[in-house]
Amino acid sequence: MQQQTKWNQFGTLISVFFFWGFVAASNDILIPVFKKAFSLSQAQSQLVSVAFYVAYTVGSLIYTGISKVIGKDLLNAIGYKNGIALGLVISAFGTLLFYPAANTSSFTLMISGLFIVGLGFSLQQIAANPLTVVIGDPKTGSQRLSMAGGVNNFGTTIGPLLVSFAIFGSVSAGNTTASIESVKTPYLILGAAFLLVAAFFKFSSIPNKINLEAVATEEATDATQVLHKTSALQYPQLWMGMIAIFVYVGVEVATASNLPEYMKQHLGVATDKIAPYISLYWASLMIGRWTASVGAFGVSKPIEKVLSFLMPYVAFIVFLIVNTIAQHDMTSFFVYALVIPVMIIGDLLSRGNPVRMLFIFSSCGIVSLLIGMATNGLVSVYAFTSVGLFCSTLWPCIFTLAVAGLGKHTNQGSSLLIMMIMGGGLISLLQGTVASDALLGIKYSYIVGVVCFAYLAFYAIRAQFVLRNQGIDYETKSSGGH
Repeated sequence: MQQQTKWNQFGTLISVFFFWGFVAASNDILIPVFKKAFSLSQAQSQLVSVAFYVAYTVGSLIYTGISKVIGKDLLNAIGYKNGIALGLVISAFGTLLFYPAANTSSFTLMISGLFIVGLGFSLQQIAANPLTVVIGDPKTGSQRLSMAGGVNNFGTTIGPLLVSFAIFGSVSAGNTTASIESVKTPYLILGAAFLLVAAFFKFSSIPNKINLEAVATEEATDATQVLHKTSALQYPQLWMGMIAIFVYVGVEVATASNLPEYMKQHLGVATDKIAPYISLYWASLMIGRWTASVGAFGVSKPIEKVLSFLMPYVAFIVFLIVNTIAQHDMTSFFVYALVIPVMIIGDLLSRGNPVRMLFIFSSCGIVSLLIGMATNGLVSVYAFTSVGLFCSTLWPCIFTLAVAGLGKHTNQGSSLLIMMIMGGGLISLLQGTVASDALLGIKYSYIVGVVCFAYLAFYAIRAQFVLRNQGIDYETKSSGGH
């Protein structure tokens, strides 16, 4: 019998997705601010991304180490919602470092605070992603992850605006000087929010225990082919998926974190004016994820098709509204509405199939980056920004394919996937390095993203064959509806 989504639990769970997005996108505002304040090179400025995203790897390694020491999976020992609450407390501690860091103008303390925030996020992600899949029908798990990702990207849409306001003040004030001390206030408020939500999670109805073996059986179209390995790494879909997560988070983060420098060099846009463009990039992910999540509502097919056209523009309007409230001129952004149909067509062609969606959107990402490198002005900016549209659903696609069929090894697989989020820092650093004028320059450094998307297209094709051999066929599921 098909399991219904537990919407009250899901509503609580997605609050942490908001925080992940808020902080991740706010880093893109901190990068140019820190670069100017501390006289950093473009590569050095990417240490903001490195510190934050490598923390996921360190957190996952700590998780694996503790699990081995205690002889059982850490989340199974302390519980899922307890794990998320603990992760929030750790992240709150990281935000406290922003106070002494701002007062002493210490770049080292600043990125140390971000590192600890990322450590807490790693534990939250290890627990929250599998929970999102199993608190309803596992076959619609990728769509619930897309819905959660849409909330994540509401955070990414408003994060740059609020942090930019905290640093520069209102646009009408005309302040172009970045104050390092002004960074501490939004992060201390964020830390207080982490603690409040941790307490809320502790007393919520979210389950502490889940039956992962039952999930593996439900996923398969032929349960007799389900594999029972002794380690998660023995499943090809997982270790290939680890590389996929590395390059996916890498291209997603690197595209945005290098965008301020591209716009400064090629369009002459000042740092204090960059926030709405960063906001649009992350809003693009929200647009795509709101669209891809439509199937999780369980509505009829005609209504689902209407919502597939309606939801992306609702998300785009949200972007326009929050930026208008922030007193940014939105006139030049209206043309972006003409780019959104490309994403809608890709979503319709995928028919809810994570394999098909991963291949189509990765291919679109390649085309977007090539157009960005081949053009100039706002056309190139919107081409690079549209990468957000095509990255939007890749996380749930990759995560769903990578943990499919893992059964009792799902938590181990999840921690290994979260570990690879370090790609966000390392790929950003790589692009920042080749962006040197002595190498490719900032514009053609986006070839790094093209290579990342090429691997993701390959993974989509290869994962389909691997999973079919394990009795899991997403082509059958997608054609059968939800």
